[in-house]
Order: sequence, then structure tokens, then C-alpha cells
Amino acid sequence: MKKFYLLFLAFTLAIVLAACDGDNGSDSGDEGADNTENSEETESSDPGGEAEDGESASIETGEEVFQNNCASCHGQDLSGAAGPNLTEVGSNYSQDEIADIVENGTDGGMPAFPDLGDDDLDELAKWLSEHK
Repeated sequence: MKKFYLLFLAFTLAIVLAACDGDNGSDSGDEGADNTENSEETESSDPGGEAEDGESASIETGEEVFQNNCASCHGQDLSGAAGPNLTEVGSNYSQDEIADIVENGTDGGMPAFPDLGDDDLDELAKWLSEHK
């Protein structure tokens, strides 16, 4: 039982740290803590700064959202770490079910991410649901 509590504590700590610093130091460090600003910088690759559909410029792709918020527990390649393997998560859950799990968490240890923006949540759930 003591082992379970230590694992739970480590998992919780990893989630808290990931939520506090989503970029994991992978960039040059000159980006601010405002994810909206970061996503605009990473998404605007065309000279005009506008995406083809007009709204993608202000949101991150599903993979970027995953790397910034989920990879610390589920592994950068979705193979699992403190959290379960997600390489075939789309075979078990629909896009809506994945979004619900991310937003509300589970009793089994998955923490809730209620502050993840709706667009980022949708992009993440869509991207994960394609992994079958």
C-alpha cells in the first residue's frame, strides 16, 4: 500500500510540474508563460501570419498539445511512462470520450485538465482518436 501512495505522489508531482511549465525547456527559453502567445508563434509559418482556415493560427496542433501537457506521463511517443500507453487509444475511445477524460480526469489516477482551451482540447482529442 505504501508503494501505491509513493507512485500516486510521484504521478501527481509530474502532472503539477508539467502543468506549470508546458514547454519542458525544449525551446530557447525566450518564450513567455502565455500559451496563446506561444501557439501563435509556432503556428504562423506563412508570411502573412494567417493560417489557411483563418483560425488555426491561434491554436496548437493536437501533437503539440500532447507534447506540452501529456508527454511527461504518457511518453513522447505515447508508449507510456507514469501514465498508460496511448499508442492505440483511438481503438478504445471516441474523440468525445477522450476529450471528456482529458477535461475531467478519471478515478484511476488521470488528473483533470479543465483549463485546457476548448480548441486545444478538440485538437488533442482528434489527434489521439486517430491513433488506432
